[in-house]
Amino acid sequence: MKSRIESRTKSRVETDAYGKKRVHNVCIEPCSIEKGMRLIGGKWTASIIYHLKDGPVRFNDLTRMLGGASKKMIDQRLKELESRGMVMRKVISDRPVAVTYELTDFGSSALDILEDLRKWSESYKI
Repeated sequence: MKSRIESRTKSRVETDAYGKKRVHNVCIEPCSIEKGMRLIGGKWTASIIYHLKDGPVRFNDLTRMLGGASKKMIDQRLKELESRGMVMRKVISDRPVAVTYELTDFGSSALDILEDLRKWSESYKI
């Protein structure tokens, strides 16, 4: 019996009579995994999503939670996540400017994947 992954993947590499390798059923567009990785695979992106799991977080608090990331990097990733509809930005005060970020329903849908990734990396001490 084929696994779920094998049954979905129909691309294969075969060697012809001349020893030349040919790919059959080439994936023309990015596969589903690649599309998902483009959404949450950028540096600090998954960590930002994970730290927003408990509700709205102010920008400066988020930068403290992410220790090694610069404010510029976090700001850039938050803008990307907002443009993808995964994070919502709210201005809570004009003077001084105070902003919170929270996950949208779409952003929250990635949490199960990230939790599984966290468990997997902890179990293998990665």
